[in-house]
Amino acid sequence: MTAKDWIDACLNLFYPKVCAVCSQPLSGQEECICFQCNMNLPRTNLHLKNENLAEQLFWGKIDVERVSAYFYYQRGSDFREILHQLKYKGQKEIGVMMGRQMATELLNNNFFDGIDYLLPVPLHKKKLRMRGYNQSECIAKGVSAVTGIPIAEGVVTRDKHTETQTRKSVMERWENVDGIFKLHAPELFAGKHILLIDDVLTTGATCVACADAVVGVENVKVSVLTLAMVQ
Repeated sequence: MTAKDWIDACLNLFYPKVCAVCSQPLSGQEECICFQCNMNLPRTNLHLKNENLAEQLFWGKIDVERVSAYFYYQRGSDFREILHQLKYKGQKEIGVMMGRQMATELLNNNFFDGIDYLLPVPLHKKKLRMRGYNQSECIAKGVSAVTGIPIAEGVVTRDKHTETQTRKSVMERWENVDGIFKLHAPELFAGKHILLIDDVLTTGATCVACADAVVGVENVKVSVLTLAMVQ
């Protein structure tokens, strides 16, 4: 047993790792969620469907190459805990782990073919200070670890602080994010295929606003991937 293994064993004895969904202790081979919850995760499999429901959210608003989300977010479902702990409980490692798991499953279906950069949807610096991390960037780190695609850091910023989208109507969501992102290095994205990464897809308003900041770049392509999609 290595020193790291010994330390991990001691930490697990006093602070056992539990499943983010069912709160049962995790085995040594399980990360973030247990095997049973992983089997029951309501996967969307949208990456296997052309003109899927996620893509349709962007029709008439912005041109996208492909759109997918890993699992369905349903109000009242235990799986909402994955996002809740990631965003509000400081469990940023959940984003990295779920990002790796999501990327591993999508990698076999060529979803990442041709992607040049991952662009996690930025947080405003005020919210970033409050939370301490960007949950979308955590997911992107997991995706990057599996795919080897680099993350475009600091290229797009969120210059306008907005209220949470959670309880807003569809129209209010679009108004809330209009013009809030700014592109700083357009030459980096010229002729490139950018994959926007976010935590949850509801109306698509935030991703469209972020994509708006880059679509004016010459020959740029945009795709979207989120950890969850509201059903």
